[in-house]
Amino acid sequence: MEFGIAALDARLESADVSFPATASELDDRFGHTDIPYDAAGNTMAFSDALAAADREEFESEQDLLNAMHPVFENKRQAASTSLMARLRALIPF
Repeated sequence: MEFGIAALDARLESADVSFPATASELDDRFGHTDIPYDAAGNTMAFSDALAAADREEFESEQDLLNAMHPVFENKRQAASTSLMARLRALIPF
């Protein structure tokens, strides 16, 4: 299962996106798209991830992915320390 920037990259590959692109343009196109941020399938809206990146423009797809990486990583780490995540880790299946 793809998650984080790998999942975002897959969505970008299947869309016709040109760079440079503004955050507003990307939000209009992908804002309501849910992106998985961990292997458990937890997701966040691309618009929320974009807002957390706090950038107005991206020069290239790689620039966007680089900006999104810490956003997804922080979300993944926060989810892995939640009570539900710890309980799921105890279940062997």
